[in-house]
Amino acid sequence: MFRAFYILIFCIVLNDISLAQDKPALSIDEGTNLNVLYRNEASGKIYANTRGLGVLYRRGKHITAKTRSYWEIDLQSLKHPKEVKVTGTSQDKKRFVYGKINQVFLLRGAVGMQKVLFAKADNKAVEVRYSYSIGPTLGFAKPYYVQVYRAQPNNGGQVSTDVVKFDSENFTQDSVVGRGSFSDGLAETKIYPGGTAKFNLSFEYAPYTNLIRAIETGISLDFFPKALPIMARNPAENFIVTFHVGFVFGSKWY
Repeated sequence: MFRAFYILIFCIVLNDISLAQDKPALSIDEGTNLNVLYRNEASGKIYANTRGLGVLYRRGKHITAKTRSYWEIDLQSLKHPKEVKVTGTSQDKKRFVYGKINQVFLLRGAVGMQKVLFAKADNKAVEVRYSYSIGPTLGFAKPYYVQVYRAQPNNGGQVSTDVVKFDSENFTQDSVVGRGSFSDGLAETKIYPGGTAKFNLSFEYAPYTNLIRAIETGISLDFFPKALPIMARNPAENFIVTFHVGFVFGSKWY
């Protein structure tokens, strides 16, 4: 489900960008005139933060020459700082995280404002912008499943492999064979509603004014009224602060 959503966002971004590039440009432009104002833009972002990886889709519109309003939606994986992948007792099985009880994804929606700090002097320069946004967050916690050895007393004591939900009280690291598949436990996913706030600083360097190419960095704060559990024997989290950096690509049109 979540992998399909990653692909969906990526396809929407590419479709919007291609449609924007098909729109007719004025003869005075061709993407080289800094005095031409494009009112609409669509962009995507691939980013990494201190707790995971994500993809983002954003639509913006100019309010003034240096101010844009926008809305965005993004999906990211969320890992615990203490996660360490280890190899199970079978070398041909998938590596797993001992102590992990939930595999978590965050789906965010937000509205925000972006303002220009330092505008481009020419097309080879870099434009510096800052932005801030706020909106709802949904945390999806899918139980973490592992493969373990189980003795079969009714079958001569032979050992078989079962896929079960991880339980630190019943399984030691040596008893785990490997990680279960992503689909294991998908129907048991729990949703944790919350909110998000972001602050970004971006450096836009596209060689043409009708394109978007930028490096964006910033900080995100996610809050969940009901604490979000990820690792056993570690407190569930209400507040999650992450720092991110990503590549932004897109297009502008009238």
